[in-house]
Formats: sequence, structure tokens, C-alpha cells
Amino acid sequence: MVRRILWASLALAPATILVDRLADPGKTLLFVLAAASLIPLAWLIGESTEHAAEHTGPGVGGLLNASFGNAPELIIALIAIDDGLFGVVRGSLAGSVISNLLLVFGISQIVAEDGCDLNRRSLFTQIGLCGAAILVILPVFVMGYTGPPDRHSAVLASIPVSVVLLVLYFVVTRRNLRRHREAERGDAHESAWSLPTALVSLAIATAFTALISEILVHSLESFAHAIGATEFFIAAIVVAVVGNSAEHGGAVVIARTGNMKLASEIAISSSAQVALLVVPGVMLLSLAFSHQLALTFRWEELAAMTGAVLMTAVMVRDAHSRRWEGVTLVTTFVAVAVWFWFAGPR
Repeated sequence: MVRRILWASLALAPATILVDRLADPGKTLLFVLAAASLIPLAWLIGESTEHAAEHTGPGVGGLLNASFGNAPELIIALIAIDDGLFGVVRGSLAGSVISNLLLVFGISQIVAEDGCDLNRRSLFTQIGLCGAAILVILPVFVMGYTGPPDRHSAVLASIPVSVVLLVLYFVVTRRNLRRHREAERGDAHESAWSLPTALVSLAIATAFTALISEILVHSLESFAHAIGATEFFIAAIVVAVVGNSAEHGGAVVIARTGNMKLASEIAISSSAQVALLVVPGVMLLSLAFSHQLALTFRWEELAAMTGAVLMTAVMVRDAHSRRWEGVTLVTTFVAVAVWFWFAGPR
């Protein structure tokens, strides 16, 4: 019954697009419609990824989900850069890393069976990439507190940092994928979709997710005024969680079915992909715009990312998922959200 409801509710996405184009329902209602539309799209991305993973293994399946799921974040960031909203971009990207490590991985552990096996080596690699990204960004971060954070010199300093992050990501990811292909690939289950069918479904769901995310961004300001939130909170918590809805739903659905290895790969590899692929990619793409992005994150963002990385590393050290660990991670995310609510402007 739940699956039938989810299949039927996929119609919300094109309906929301039509309402946005042909009617004037008000930004707050449009936000609610867009948010509701992302739920079945996130489920479809998770469903498609699970079927694709039957052919590729959990490691490659997690990378597929992270890649398709992070497309809306990239689009959201580029839209915000075009509008000169650098704080929104940096906040949403930092919030994506934080929410994937704490919220997505945490909820996945809560809904999964207690004591599920995890791929400790692969997850530690992804967590290590997140930690390395924070260290590489540190010099530019310091520049953000020694002068205007968006000045030209900070933009120039962000270019080599972005190149280093991209090189590190592709080198490590290539080695990780080779290991997964050698260790995990097996015969797909008889009920699994074919790989082309799963990939086409992923592509279609991602395209609709990107369109819905754009609508959601344009209605966020009105929603923010309605709840009395600051721009920093909206960027780092609301935009980040909304932009990561594909990973959220996909990982949770997959964890619920008992495939915690794949769910953990989705959550943690998505954080690594944001930190080492989306962040530098957005920065370098911003050079083609009239406004350029400097990677001068706020200290609150960097501190929260560091704490999330350290906590996640502790949680996966025994290579098993625990429900109490999931509760701890989710509680920590709520604490970070409260902290960001009261943080105020830079």
C-alpha cells in the first residue's frame, strides 16, 4: 500500500511545476508543495539506486546515489551565486556535509536493525576525505576573518584549494571503486531491475528533483519570513536538508529494507562528494559568473563540520550500526540546528 501511494504521489512533481508556471498560489504554499514533491522523488532515487546496486555492489551504488542526489545542491548553489548570495551558498554546502553525516546516517541507523554490518574501510576512507577537505580549506577560511570574506584575493586563493580538493577526490574515489569492483560485485537478484532501467529512473527522478529544488529555493525567502528565521539558519539547515532530500529518503528507505551497508555508503560518501567535488566544482564554475565564490566559511560552519566528522568516525569504528548511535547523531544535529538558529549574522 505504501509503495502504491509513493508511486501515485510522483505526480506531485509535474503538478507543482505546472502550478508554478500557470498559477500564483503564493510562495509559502509553493514551498509546501515543492517539499511534498521531493518525498516520492527521494524514494524513487533510493529505489533505483538499490536496484542499480544489485549490479554494481554497495560501494558503487552509494556513489551513484550520492552523485544523482547532489545534483540539486549544485543547481541551488549556482542559482544563489548568480544572485550574489554567497552566504547562502557556503551555508548550504556546509550544511549538506553536516546533515548527511549526522542526520541521514543517524536516521538510517535508527530505522535499520541493530548491529548491521558496515564497510569500515570504505566508510573511513570517505570520512577521511571530509576531514582532509576541512584542513585544505583552512588557509582560505582564515582569510575570511582577516578582511572582507568575498574579496578578490580570497577568490584567487580558493582556486588552487579547489583544484587540490578535486584531484584528491578523483584519485581516492578511483582506488575505492576499483576495490569495490573486485570485492563486492555479484549476481543481481532475479527481481532486480536491469541496470539501464535503474539508471534511466535515476536520471528522470534527478531531473525532476532539480526542477523542484529550483522552485523551492525561490520560495524559501517567504517561508523564512513566515517562521522568523535568519538567512544563515535557512541556508545551513533548511536549504541543506531540502537539497539533500534525495539522500535522506534514499538512505532511510534502503536502511529500512536491511541494506545498511548501502545506506551508510550513501550518507557518508555523499558528504565526501559535497566536500571534495561539489564545493570546489561550484567555486570553479562561479568564475564564469559576474560574481565569484570564495571558500571563506564561517567558523560555526567549519566547527560543526569538524565535529560531525569526528563523531561519525567514532560511530563506525566497530563496523556495526547501533540504534543508540543513530539517536546520538540525530540529537547532535538538532543541537547544531539550535546553535545555528541563535548564531545570527556573520
